[in-house]
Amino acid sequence: MSSLRADPPTSKIHPEAEAEATTSCFCSSSKIDHFDRLPDSLLLFVFNKIGDVKALGRCCVVSRRFHSLVPQVDNVVVRVDCVISDDDTSSSSTSIKSHSSSSSSSSGFSSIFRLVFGGISKPFQTLSQMFGPKVNSRNGNGPSLSVATDDDTELDQAGVTHHSPTQVLKNFNEIRFLRIELPSGELGIDDGVLLKWRADFGSTLDNCVILGAASVITNNKISCAMQQENAAAADDDDNGSIPESFYTNGGLKLRVVWTISSLIAASARHYLLQPIIAEHKTLDSLVLADADGQGVLCMNREQLEELRVKPLSASSASKRTLVPALNMRLWYAPHLELPDGVVLKGATLVAIRPSEQAATKKDVSDVSWVSTTFEEPYGTAAKMLVKRRTYCLEMNSF
Repeated sequence: MSSLRADPPTSKIHPEAEAEATTSCFCSSSKIDHFDRLPDSLLLFVFNKIGDVKALGRCCVVSRRFHSLVPQVDNVVVRVDCVISDDDTSSSSTSIKSHSSSSSSSSGFSSIFRLVFGGISKPFQTLSQMFGPKVNSRNGNGPSLSVATDDDTELDQAGVTHHSPTQVLKNFNEIRFLRIELPSGELGIDDGVLLKWRADFGSTLDNCVILGAASVITNNKISCAMQQENAAAADDDDNGSIPESFYTNGGLKLRVVWTISSLIAASARHYLLQPIIAEHKTLDSLVLADADGQGVLCMNREQLEELRVKPLSASSASKRTLVPALNMRLWYAPHLELPDGVVLKGATLVAIRPSEQAATKKDVSDVSWVSTTFEEPYGTAAKMLVKRRTYCLEMNSF
């Protein structure tokens, strides 16, 4: 008797098919652009945190979506790599010399009248295609702010092609906060000398505060003998008066030079910002500073609007805003030791307001705005100086 027995069912394993399925799933997931899942508002938040216009220029080439979102950024920072003059655009070598001399020459502040921006190159190529036509700096009608967008890292001897900040920022439609940073301050000062200023402008100067010192001595440079000398100087000047030597050894003349130079630098910066202010009606804040922290020009929304509706008084010859007649207050200390141990020798604080404004202000004696002008430790220095005897001066318009 024979029995029939069926073979058990068998299943075949196909590893190749499973591998293909896994690869297919991986490929399909790798094709997903995860940025597409992020809302525009979140990307704009990130772009606003970036701020730097060079980095935003690089973001423009990432995708079409980024390219369309970057113009909606409302917080933009433009950092300038070098400063050149109109007269030096004929060759790269003279342009480089102009940059080096502007940071070392004691008379360098005079070149502020004819500033142009150069040296921001490849990251701006994308922005330049999107934000406006090219202009040649040698064919312009006069000195102006401009940003170089040439392909080479060196300036072309045949003529330098630039884009002005107005053109670079042309398609930024929602800018509210704009900061432009120069590579260095315009005022050439000796090593060890402290000079800082801040100016607020509307259609003309609203106020300016200048802090200077003949020398700054840090903790590790203060010897025992110097400490005794400083203590003696402090004892001799407890009444807060300016010593007679201040008038005879050139101290007063030096402070006058600091004051006029700072006002010239501030008014020249203000003059050069006009095209940007006229173009961007959404601006709430505009700051033009420098990497050295020497000077800061600030304009808030009300001041920006004032400039748009009220023409400024400008000096076409010197390319700067005219400075009105001024009332000035001066505080001086031969020796000022800050809480952190830093010593300012010949510390001077000057607070400036237009004479017309000072005459209409009821709070003429209020100097709280002066003591909050600078960041620490210089804010503390200003607060200490305003407690000393006040000296009043006047200056004519120039």
